Amino acid sequence: MKDSTLQSLHQATLLVASELDLDKVLLQIVEAARSLADARYAALGVSNKDGYLESFIHSGMQTGLVPLIGHLPRGRGLLGAIINEKRTIRIPKISDDPRSYGLPEHHPPMESFLGVPIMVAGEVLGNLYLTEKMEAEEFSDDDALLIEMLAANAAAAIQNARLFQQVEQLAVLEERTRIGMDLHDGVIQAVYGVGLSVETAKMVLPDNASESDELLGLALGQLDDAIHDIRNYIMDLRPRRFGGNLQQGIEQLVREFEANMLVPIELHYDVSASLTAAFGRTIFLTAQEALANVARHAKASRVWVSVVEEDQTLTLIIRDDGVGFDPATRHNRIGHGLVNMQQRAREIAGRFELKSQPDAGTTLVVTLPLT
Repeated sequence: MKDSTLQSLHQATLLVASELDLDKVLLQIVEAARSLADARYAALGVSNKDGYLESFIHSGMQTGLVPLIGHLPRGRGLLGAIINEKRTIRIPKISDDPRSYGLPEHHPPMESFLGVPIMVAGEVLGNLYLTEKMEAEEFSDDDALLIEMLAANAAAAIQNARLFQQVEQLAVLEERTRIGMDLHDGVIQAVYGVGLSVETAKMVLPDNASESDELLGLALGQLDDAIHDIRNYIMDLRPRRFGGNLQQGIEQLVREFEANMLVPIELHYDVSASLTAAFGRTIFLTAQEALANVARHAKASRVWVSVVEEDQTLTLIIRDDGVGFDPATRHNRIGHGLVNMQQRAREIAGRFELKSQPDAGTTLVVTLPLT
């Protein structure tokens, strides 16, 4: 192995180790691997503790070609063999290997293959693989050794970035929990105290003080609204995480909404397809955003949530019987929630629809293709 090659590996590992943002770490690993092994394509898939594909980074693929392929790799064939066998796989022609599962439609042709597991303490974090060796029919033993050394450093860098990410998340969650407790123990109690004082004043006023009575009643209503709003903010501050199971995540959202808002929700869930973590997270976050909007704006007495799979399509419907609004005039007053939901749907080729009118409730429909 040439000294210049070892120097390139050394520089690549230093660059990877210096970064703490996980997405940037993964991209640097993929770019370094493609450069070191002189490959046309490189990719890295990282799984979470539940086995779902948490991140997938690729290099060398044309941007416009990626959406045509449709779905991310599903861990079958050679990619699954890397993880299951926990060893490097190097072959000159993918289609000749009995473990090959084939390439999806629109995928560029690939022949030579080099795949390496990324491991920490015997646990496979993911796989790093390269295809189409440039200027040669297959990857060499030196290529395999280089990528194995890079993968060993990559495993440490991924773990380091994950730990840093967890520390940041814990700090944010602790601060949000503290704010929620302060709101509950301080602001809400103070508002309650003001409300009791107004109630007492109303009781001791003379019977003929109708104007004062009306004003005090208005003040009480405003206090009730303030308490309602603060409860909404507390609910938003409580941390929610998507664990990979969409049904459990939706059921958790429904339970929390009913407990905090004292508004019943009728839930209908009928999905049998196996969903990727990214797909399920999109549905979960959309439902969370929609229910937060219902809590803040709808003044509903009942809510309906439906998640249904039919004809290779998953549909999320959230409907309430609240005050409704005119989407043409109130769009900008709802904040970024609707924009976020629309963007999430578009990112996975979905369709977002919102129907509402004053005093007739609101219905949100998100339709996403499963293929």
